[in-house]
Amino acid sequence: MTSDAPRLRALPFWGQIAVALGAGGLGALAHAPFNVTPAILAPLITGFVCLSLSRTTGRALILGWALGFGYFISTMTWITAPFQVDAANTAWMAPFALVLLGIGMGLFWATALAFARWAGGQPWVLMLAWTGAELLRAYLFTGFPWASPSQALVNGLAGQGLAWLGPHGLMLALTGVAALIATARWVGAAMLAAAALLSSLSPRGPASDLTDHTIRLIQPNAPQDEKWDPARIPIFVNRQIDYSAAGPVPDLIVWPETALPYLLENAQPVFDVIADAARGAPVVLGIQRRSDAGYFNSLVTLNAAGQVTQTYDKHHLVPFGEYMPLPGLFRRLGIRALAERADSGYVAGPGPQLLDMGALGTALPLICYEAVFAHDVGAAPARPSFLMQITNDAWFGLRSGPQQHLAQARMRAIEQGLPLIRAANTGISAVIDPKGRITAALNLNEPGYIDATLPAAGPPTLYSRTGDLPWTLLILAGLIGAVLHRARTRRTAGIDAPAPGA
Repeated sequence: MTSDAPRLRALPFWGQIAVALGAGGLGALAHAPFNVTPAILAPLITGFVCLSLSRTTGRALILGWALGFGYFISTMTWITAPFQVDAANTAWMAPFALVLLGIGMGLFWATALAFARWAGGQPWVLMLAWTGAELLRAYLFTGFPWASPSQALVNGLAGQGLAWLGPHGLMLALTGVAALIATARWVGAAMLAAAALLSSLSPRGPASDLTDHTIRLIQPNAPQDEKWDPARIPIFVNRQIDYSAAGPVPDLIVWPETALPYLLENAQPVFDVIADAARGAPVVLGIQRRSDAGYFNSLVTLNAAGQVTQTYDKHHLVPFGEYMPLPGLFRRLGIRALAERADSGYVAGPGPQLLDMGALGTALPLICYEAVFAHDVGAAPARPSFLMQITNDAWFGLRSGPQQHLAQARMRAIEQGLPLIRAANTGISAVIDPKGRITAALNLNEPGYIDATLPAAGPPTLYSRTGDLPWTLLILAGLIGAVLHRARTRRTAGIDAPAPGA
């Protein structure tokens, strides 16, 4: 146990809760915009200390929740930004959204610590339970793996482990390091220094190979509260057309999510203008479309004649953003999804698909939030030549949200060993190589465009071949083993206990 543990044990329980809250909040410094990577060890080490302090499962549950609550509300302050777009009607929801998100996300960490205490309080059980909680957070109720501890490593050499282990294997490794630091004083000090160094070093190695193809990324910088304003629409549409017509003709032009404020069925006149501006280059852009099934958040490709050649419908929608769970209940309460453009919200597309990009190869399209999910990217029907994300990060505010979203896009590139191109309405538009390094980018909240050479795909990574299955099986086997061990220990204690009066 660390030298600080006896002092924490001497604190009243409310004091221990306060320490857990503070340590969780300190972990937010590991993420953008601060990027103090070693800070991620603060909540992880504290979690193992809290386990050793907890005499009961209930206390472990409370301390685990406090740790998670402090971490998530500090990391995800950007979640209040969407409620400021229509501030007169929705600003009052912002603090409730942040607090409720922190409560919900904190329950995952609370469950991990409570299970570990219930199973006997061994650090290895918490390693598995905590990683399992993060795995569940990525999948359960459509998933929300934002701000996973492994996300904090993307800037450093340790983040390259994503190619081998993926986000959940890297989480298991992180908790292993934290357990050693928390339970072995001298070894822990050495591990703390090594972990801080490894997480802070930038990935080295030669620059990635490049293709012969130039990509143009368009960033119109349309603030969300102006994007659908009829008086402002021509400004943003014309800005994107002008950027498409500028300079030498690239091999591909990419506009961001919902780049056009029209339905697909009404957009052909604008497509003709875009094709003229593109001068023969294919164009990818985001638009909404309507069918008998409902409204879709879509991506289309345009050929040199301005004709739609391929359509992809976003399949992983944002709950409370693009659709409402229990829509009848929320409609009666007068609450609608923040980003929906129709009364019924959006309809999910059929799933991941590849787009034929001609000489550039194939692309896996990702619309906004879909780049958050490692398993969605891994579910592509075949290995693409590159990943292509279009997004409208104007919803995420002016600081931490877009930067954290970019960090997750970089994670996907490392995990798959593939380049990723990213066109974002308000930024950060970027070209990312298979090592997760940014080779070209536009600053946040600035209009403009960049021409950059598309990096070549790297070899398939181990994680791209295995996905989350090995870690899921390992965690299940380990947690089942912990349950069986607890049952056997209790039976043995019952047999060995002296008879009453003996």
